[in-house]
Order: sequence, then structure tokens, then C-alpha cells
Amino acid sequence: MGVIFPILIVVSIVLYIYYKVAILKSKDILTQKYFNGRAHSCLGIFILTFGINQYLSYQTKISLIVGIVFILIGGAQLIHGFKVAKHYKNEWRRLNPEG
Repeated sequence: MGVIFPILIVVSIVLYIYYKVAILKSKDILTQKYFNGRAHSCLGIFILTFGINQYLSYQTKISLIVGIVFILIGGAQLIHGFKVAKHYKNEWRRLNPEG
């Protein structure tokens, strides 16, 4: 259990950076907004898992409070990112029915 959260933290931050770089490479606005939604999802996973890992590592009242705040912020980022990515993915499919 002690290895899962650090791996998720590293993978999510790497994916966040990947999607942010992909935004810079893309010329299409819909694709940029889709990648931005995916980046927000990865950032949410990063913050969420960091908050959980914070509490599991220290198990104090302060780390519990910090962990809860991180979990709430990370969860909000994750949900928002998924909604944005889903919306722009559907818009891209609507505008490009052949691809």
C-alpha cells in the first residue's frame, strides 16, 4: 500500500506536464481545451493522492486537516477536468463526424 500512492503521484504529474506541452503543440482550439481538461484531471489526481499519502505517512491531526483540504481540492479538479474533457471531446466528434 505504501508504494501505490507515490507511483500515482509521479504518473499523474508526468501526464499533467505531457498534456500541458500537448496544448502548446496543438493549433486547434477544441483540441487545446480537451487537453486542458485532461490536464486538470491529472492535476486533480495528483492533489488527491498527495493528500491521501500525506495523511497515511504522518497520521497526525494537522496532516488530517491538510489531507482533507487536498482531497477536496483534488476531487473538485478531477471532476471538473473530466467534465471539460468529455464536453470538448463530444464537440470535436460533432464537428468532425468523419474522423
